Amino acid sequence: MKKIFDIQRKFRFTVYVLLIISLALVSTSIYVFTLSADMVELSKQKIYVLDNGKSLLVALREDISENRTAEARDQVKRFHELFFTLEPDKEYIENNVREALYLADRSAMEQYQAFKENNLYNQVIASNISMTLQTDSISLDFSTYPYRFTYRGKQKIVRKSNITIRKLETSGFLRNISRTDNNPHGFLIENWRIVENNDIETIRRKSF
Repeated sequence: MKKIFDIQRKFRFTVYVLLIISLALVSTSIYVFTLSADMVELSKQKIYVLDNGKSLLVALREDISENRTAEARDQVKRFHELFFTLEPDKEYIENNVREALYLADRSAMEQYQAFKENNLYNQVIASNISMTLQTDSISLDFSTYPYRFTYRGKQKIVRKSNITIRKLETSGFLRNISRTDNNPHGFLIENWRIVENNDIETIRRKSF
């Protein structure tokens, strides 16, 4: 009888041990599966670049540099479009100039004050003049800092009696600053000046 009891006890012990081992293996398998799934998901969020044998860091730096050049061009273009696009509407002019002044230093404010003193904005409103700007080229020099730029474009000035085309050339420098809602590219235009702004042609409008 005692022998039978010992056999039953050993059997139960063996069953318990096997059960514990099975639970441990199941728990380990679940943990490994979960960890593997998380690693796979994380790897999907990463991009690995191999560009002609170059390291990831080099390729990333080159990509950032290319984007920065595009951002600089857009900053210069956007500033000039805002500053020189005028309609016979005081609120429209003020909104455009305000947005432009966020992108530049005191030199732009000084030019704005000069235009006001010359009565430009009042003439635009009183004579129903529309002024638009077409960009021809933007030259950037990233070899020195701050970055020098030259802007070239054409102004189209529409009056009741004629249309005047003017050549516009400006220059200035770009300095890196923190990005903001009003200056998303993180550049500040400095020492901006108008190099040339002369009439190219005047076309008489037809009377209706």
